[in-house]
Amino acid sequence: MLGTTLPHLKTALPGPGSQALIDRLAQRECPAITARRARRASELGHDQDDPVVWARARGANVEDVDGNVFVDLTAGFGVATVGHGHPDVRAAAQAQSEVLLHAMGDAFPDPRRIELLELLAAKTGLDRGIFGSSGSDAVEAALKTARLASGRTGVLAFDGGYHGLSYGALAATDYKSTAFRAPFVAQLGEHVRHAPFGGEIPDLRDVGAVLVEPIQGRGGIRVPPAGWLTELVSHARAAGAVVIFDEIYTGFGRTGGWFRFQAEGVRPDLLCLGKGMSGGFPISVCMGTAEVMDAWGASRGEALHTQTFLGNPVGCAMSLACIGALEALIPTVSAAGAGLQASLESRGFTVRGAGLMLGVEVADSLALSRALLHQGYLALPAGLRAEVLALTPPLGITQGQLDGFLAAFDEAGPCPR
Repeated sequence: MLGTTLPHLKTALPGPGSQALIDRLAQRECPAITARRARRASELGHDQDDPVVWARARGANVEDVDGNVFVDLTAGFGVATVGHGHPDVRAAAQAQSEVLLHAMGDAFPDPRRIELLELLAAKTGLDRGIFGSSGSDAVEAALKTARLASGRTGVLAFDGGYHGLSYGALAATDYKSTAFRAPFVAQLGEHVRHAPFGGEIPDLRDVGAVLVEPIQGRGGIRVPPAGWLTELVSHARAAGAVVIFDEIYTGFGRTGGWFRFQAEGVRPDLLCLGKGMSGGFPISVCMGTAEVMDAWGASRGEALHTQTFLGNPVGCAMSLACIGALEALIPTVSAAGAGLQASLESRGFTVRGAGLMLGVEVADSLALSRALLHQGYLALPAGLRAEVLALTPPLGITQGQLDGFLAAFDEAGPCPR
């Protein structure tokens, strides 16, 4: 049954249906978006296949337009925490779409938006929120909130950090800075500086916001030393800086608990969430303490920060259902992740991360990712030098599917880094 099955490949990859659609896509999409085989291996340093085109997905399985079935070890960039097309999430989307597809941002809310804010407050222990449509939106809201609450413009972020590609978030992003930032650096604010992730904490006297991922995602599944986040929060509070945790990747069960900050025993002033919150709808939120959020002041009829789709009813309904479905999954994550990590380490590999957010250090993660694709497993490289293979599957992936991945991993024959 699609969702819990092993891979089944009917064609060479990409299949003829995918190839035809990618050829059409290339005629209309900006060429910077979807990587194509037409780019020479000499440009990339490795072979580049055209992508397969997804047709449908359930659980941990994705099926392409040619009928090839894959096991997804990415959860669609970490979105499908409860699995692709979870029945409760689909039912919530359908029910809400029959009633109300769209409300009006800051002007006219709907009940689902209110219910979701109440649930998020209960889960995070934080008081108030600002909804957005992407992780970048949540980071932008957090940076604005910190500016108002602290009265300072300075922002401290960290090397290897990824916070999104909109201009405010991009200024704080360091991951592959040459590729992402270099063309636009003259248009980015100079208020952000970067410090070593997990390293010595610099002087924070001129800093209004400290922005950090408790475990770096795209930066290579990097876990800071024990106690470092606690020390960082302590220094920030002593200096009067607002602490922002970017848990867009780590949140909603990915690392074994609801949120990584809870495992660290610290509480941020602001918390950025997205990805796994809704099971597939583009929605995000910046949650914060009342003290910090109230620095905005009360609306005078035109919000200082809003957007057309803020708190979309369908996205809120799907998020409520997704968070409900996570109640049964989250208690299983730590054991599943520990088992997978132990299996990989027994093969001589170093594994980073926590829960089902793992990075396997390999000599060539790009080649390994490609080899796994041709065996029916979707996994992506991560890190500043693509030094790890990232494993962030749906939290309900079956043991049989994980065992199948390990067999494919062995057949691909990667070398430890």
